[in-house]
Amino acid sequence: MPPNPDSSSPRPPLQVALISLGCAKNLVDAEIMLGALAREGILITPEPALADVLIVNTCSFIDAAKEESIDTILEHSEVRQAQHRGQALVVAGCLPQRFQKELPALMPEIDAFMGLDQVTQVPAIVRKAFDHRNQRPTHSRQTRRSGSPAAGRLATKPDRAPLLITHPRSTFIPDYATPRFRLTPAHFAYVKVAEGCNHPCSFCIIPRIRGAHRSRTRSDVVAECRRLLTEGVRELNLISQDTTYFGLDRRQQRMGPAASPTQFQKARQLLPASADTLEGLLGELNALPGEFWIRILYTHPAHWTDSLIDTLARCPHVARYIDIPLQHIHPVMLERMRRETTREYLEDLLLRLRQRIPGIALRTTFIVGFPGETDEHFEALLDFMKRLRFERLGVFTFSAEEGTRAARMGGQVPEKIKKQRRDCAMQLQREIARQIGAAMVGKSLRVLLETPVRNSAQLAAEVRSWEHGLVRDVDQHHLPGRGQWWVARSEADAPDIDGRVYVRGGHTLEPGQFADVRVIGHTDYDLIAEFRGTDVGKQR
Repeated sequence: MPPNPDSSSPRPPLQVALISLGCAKNLVDAEIMLGALAREGILITPEPALADVLIVNTCSFIDAAKEESIDTILEHSEVRQAQHRGQALVVAGCLPQRFQKELPALMPEIDAFMGLDQVTQVPAIVRKAFDHRNQRPTHSRQTRRSGSPAAGRLATKPDRAPLLITHPRSTFIPDYATPRFRLTPAHFAYVKVAEGCNHPCSFCIIPRIRGAHRSRTRSDVVAECRRLLTEGVRELNLISQDTTYFGLDRRQQRMGPAASPTQFQKARQLLPASADTLEGLLGELNALPGEFWIRILYTHPAHWTDSLIDTLARCPHVARYIDIPLQHIHPVMLERMRRETTREYLEDLLLRLRQRIPGIALRTTFIVGFPGETDEHFEALLDFMKRLRFERLGVFTFSAEEGTRAARMGGQVPEKIKKQRRDCAMQLQREIARQIGAAMVGKSLRVLLETPVRNSAQLAAEVRSWEHGLVRDVDQHHLPGRGQWWVARSEADAPDIDGRVYVRGGHTLEPGQFADVRVIGHTDYDLIAEFRGTDVGKQR
C-alpha cells in the first residue's frame, strides 16, 4: 500500500476554467474573478475539460437567460460525471444570487454556489469547492430531474450538500484596485461605473438581484480609464444598470426618491458643484490624451438633462451613440410598466437629442406582449417606430419573472401573440435599417478595426443579447469579391449588439487601429466600405 502523501507538502496549483453568460456587466464580474484567481497563483485554462474547478457565471434576467444558464450547468455536470468526476463545479452570478434558497436542493450535484458579492473571494471558494468535491464518497446515485428547463437529464445526487456562499442583498462595487483579467479584445474594455438599480419597473428583477444603485467615485473611474488607455484600449464602454444616475446616490441631502424626471431634476439642483455626475466624469475622461472613444451604455430616459446633452455635444471623444431603452410608448403601457416617463416627455427628449447632437445614433429596446397590451397599444408602438426611425433597435417578448409586479398582473398575453408582435416589429425595423444603410452609401466614416477575415462567407453572423432583445437574424447577403476584409465598427455600433462595417483591403493594418473609410454598400444591418487614402489605419 503506497504511503500517504505528506500533508505539509504544498499541493500543485489548481487549474480553473470559467464560462460567463449574460450581459457585459456579468462579463466584468467574470474578469474580476479571473483577476483574483491569477493574483493568488491559481492557473486559468480556457479548456473546461482540463480544469480542476469549473465556474459557470450565470444570468437570470429573463426566462430564456435562466434556461441557458441551467442548460449550461447541467451539460457540464454530465460531462464531468462521464469524464472527470474529481472536477468541482461552482455556480456564480445572478442565478444563485436570485435563487440562493432554492438552488442547493434543486442542484445537489453542484459543489458550491456563490453570489455577486463574492467575486473577489473566489480563490478561497474554488479551493473549498475542490476539497468539498474530493472529500465526497466515491459512490453516488443517479436521479432524474423534472420540472426544469432541462427536464429528463441525468444528474448525480451526492451525499453531501453543496456549499452556499452568498449575501442576502448585494452591496459590492469594484474599484480601481480590484484585480481584473480582461476577456475583451485588447482594443476595447467595459468599465463598470456603478452597480444596482433604484427604479421600480414592474417587469424587472434586477434590483432584487443586484441591490440598490451605488456609484464608484469619479476619480476612481478616471484612474481605471487612464490605465486602460496606456494599455492600448481605444474604446471605453461605460456600463451600469443606469449610467445616467452616476453619482446621485452619493448626495448628502436626501429628500425621498429621485427616479422620475421631476424628482431627478430636484435632486440634481441640490448637488454641490464638486459632486460626482456623469457630465463631470465625461468631461474628465474627454481630457485624457490619445485617440479613443467613450461609449455610454444603459442610460435611463428619466435621467437625461440639458447639461448632459450639452456635454455629449462638446466632447469629441464621446461616441455619437446613445443607448436609451424606452420599453414602450403607449401611455397605458408606460404606466403599467412603471417607467416614470410619459409619451410627451420621451418624444421631446428624443427630439432634443437629435437636434443638439448632430449625427447621433439612437439605440433603444421595446417590450411587446406586456400584460394588458392590446392591438391598439402595439400599433401605437409601430407608428412610433416609423416616425422616429431608430438607428439601432431590439425587441423583447415580455417574460413574467417570478417576484415582479408584472408577473401577477391580469391580462397576460399568449406566447403566440407575443412572438408574432416581436417578429412584426423586427420586420419593420429591418426595413428601416436597410433605408438608413442605403442613405449611408457614399459617405465617409471613422471606424475601429476589429479583426481581419479573408473568407467573406464567414462574415455572416447571428447576434443576440438577452439585454437588448432580438437584435438581428442571420444576414443572408454575401459580400462581393474575395481577398482581405476587415470587420470594423463605427461610432454607431456597440460591441456584440449592433451592426458591423465590413471594409475591403487593409493587408498591413492591425486590430485596434482607427481608419477612415467610404461606404460603398450595405446589407440589412451592416455597411460595406473601402479604405480611404494612403495612410489608412494610422493612429493620430
